[in-house]
Amino acid sequence: MGEGTASFDSLGLAPALRRAVAELGHTAPTAIQAAAVPPALQGRDVIGCAHTGSGKTLAFGLPLMQRLDRWRPAWRRTYALVLVPTRELAMQVGRTLQALATHLAEPPRVAVVFGGVSVNTQMLGLRGGAEVVVATPGRLLDLVGRNAVKLDDVELLVLDEADRLLDEGFADELGRLTLLLPPQRQALFFSATFPPAVEQLAGTLALHEPVRVDAPDTADGGRPDITQRAIEVDEPKRTPLLRHLIGQADWQRVLVFVATRYATEHVADKLRRHGIPAAAFHGELSQGARTRVLNELQRGQVRVVVATDMAARGLHIADLPVVVNYDLPRSPADHTHRIGRTARAGASGLAISFITPASEPHFRLIEKRQGARVARERVEGFEPVGPGQGAEGSAAVGTGGVKGKRKSKKDKLREGKAGTPAPGQRK
Repeated sequence: MGEGTASFDSLGLAPALRRAVAELGHTAPTAIQAAAVPPALQGRDVIGCAHTGSGKTLAFGLPLMQRLDRWRPAWRRTYALVLVPTRELAMQVGRTLQALATHLAEPPRVAVVFGGVSVNTQMLGLRGGAEVVVATPGRLLDLVGRNAVKLDDVELLVLDEADRLLDEGFADELGRLTLLLPPQRQALFFSATFPPAVEQLAGTLALHEPVRVDAPDTADGGRPDITQRAIEVDEPKRTPLLRHLIGQADWQRVLVFVATRYATEHVADKLRRHGIPAAAFHGELSQGARTRVLNELQRGQVRVVVATDMAARGLHIADLPVVVNYDLPRSPADHTHRIGRTARAGASGLAISFITPASEPHFRLIEKRQGARVARERVEGFEPVGPGQGAEGSAAVGTGGVKGKRKSKKDKLREGKAGTPAPGQRK
């Protein structure tokens, strides 16, 4: 990741934390770390926005650990709560926090809990308490309901990938959890994107004069080195085109994003039939199966992982050279998170988007939001010849996963409450 011009010494960190950071291989703070750590150490609420791979975990992890070390409270009560949207991100954050605590005089206990695995095992792991809990909202509510963890003493709340936690998919669970927290607490919210609607919702969580830190691009090269390509293709030709690109460039590690769980299985199966080791990755897989897929990709047993958007956040795949948008994401913000899976930790990467006739207007919206035009390309033998006639495994015929072409959860809720048809539906 891009390093800033400041030093960790200048941030006011304890020697034990500076030693831990050095052992993690960091020589200087990134832009988001240099901007967010000082106000966080002062106890200020912070809203931090920075691109993927910019070091946001340390931006909240360092002040979290230092504050715990200075408090020296009665151990085995939960004083810091870190909420994340996915299992993979929970595990990644937990590992980082445990590494930061290595050299503290009294290292706090870090518990990591998420769905998809036995709740009984996690209840056993929480016996005796934990000063830091890293959790997905649904599983945490389950554990609270079983009296396995109490949130009465939480003094620091962190939302990692805050935009996802604040959108309609998690808003209800997050609201229930915040009611269980003490009203006086510090809040640190971090994400790569903060759409206006999400910022409005964040304002309902009783933040006190938050410091806003924006570090999406930095002069020291902190912006990910991602080359974007946009290839025009008819929907039925996307899988053959994907095979062609993999073979032509000899990619050994590829992450492909599609719109639905069915599409992950369908596209992966098509690739396997043509001799390309591929695996599906989606939310309905068990945690063991998801971990196995990622390990097989890392070891080279699988070349292609075909995933839904759940893989767009918190998933770190070392040395991932390319990301392919087989279906476009449903929102421009998700595009940022998807392509951010490549070009991490200072590496360069390639992001390719398949543009069908139906998805062209949506990609123009993505370009507008990211402030960059991507030249359209055509690959010989795969040129589009007309409007799409239905897609292999796409979310809906002609949509390419584009937001607005099918009813969203919000539309369905409106329809149910008001008894009125959703947008695009006849009366």
